[in-house]
Amino acid sequence: MSISVAQLEEARRALDAPLYADLSGDFDLSFEFFPPKTEKMEETLWGAIRTLEPLAPRFVSVTYGAGGSTRERTHATVERVARETGIQAAAHLTCVAASKADIAEVAEEYWNAGVRHIVALRGDPQVAGTKFEAHPEGYAGAAELVEGLLKLHPFEISVAAYPEAHPEAISQQADIDHLKRKMDAGANRAITQFFHSPDTFFRFRDRAVAAGITTEIVPGIMPVSNFAGMKRMSAMCGTDIPAWMGHIFEGLDDHPAARQLVAATVAAELCRKLYAGGVRQFHFYTLNRAELAFAISHLLGKRAAVAKPVEAAA
Repeated sequence: MSISVAQLEEARRALDAPLYADLSGDFDLSFEFFPPKTEKMEETLWGAIRTLEPLAPRFVSVTYGAGGSTRERTHATVERVARETGIQAAAHLTCVAASKADIAEVAEEYWNAGVRHIVALRGDPQVAGTKFEAHPEGYAGAAELVEGLLKLHPFEISVAAYPEAHPEAISQQADIDHLKRKMDAGANRAITQFFHSPDTFFRFRDRAVAAGITTEIVPGIMPVSNFAGMKRMSAMCGTDIPAWMGHIFEGLDDHPAARQLVAATVAAELCRKLYAGGVRQFHFYTLNRAELAFAISHLLGKRAAVAKPVEAAA
């Protein structure tokens, strides 16, 4: 991908000025949450949503458990976001263990609740480590799911993308081809799996453009609040962890406040470099916590319309 004069100028500013100086917050945000299991977790979730709401996100998405295991809780959370906030709510929907009729029923429930945005995913198998098998009367994957949803209603649809290729993909090119099929089916955007190096995203974006993908690709950002947990998640997703990352989090297991500060700094630096490369959309995997996403957004120049306190999590 050719670099524009504006991007070169932005890169020069990033080198010449303090890292986060003079950023105007001219980017769009979205946030991902998961449905709460307990009353205490629900309080934490809604505290996070209320803290992040003044940042005016484009949407917030709510995940959907394997095989519909969180169907009711996901629906309740999405419906409440749509009803009680000014944020567009996006509901995750997967193909796992569901017939086309099952999915149509869920989609109709969302549409009737005023939800117009679906994150359409194939989904992970119900049993970890097993191979995905489509329901005999269901969709074979996300591309078919996108087509099916658009036959029901004109949903806005986001799909998943994998900068380092999906673990089941036979090659990076095959994975790009699969993404192209999802976009051609009518998806509005792709949101990436998390990654740890800006070059990983830029190389992926270049491959996508070369394949003829013209819709927006939004980087998914996962702040590393727990390095051991991130190592496990990265191994499952096939995401490379730079050697320096282990060093920078070493010795912080018993220092949660310091770990939060380091995590915010690392993620903000990743976003800053993506910004210098022309990225103007970020999707944060919040893990139902607001403080890291809020701090990173603030460093990048985004300001809340009405300031709200952000409490550090232990």
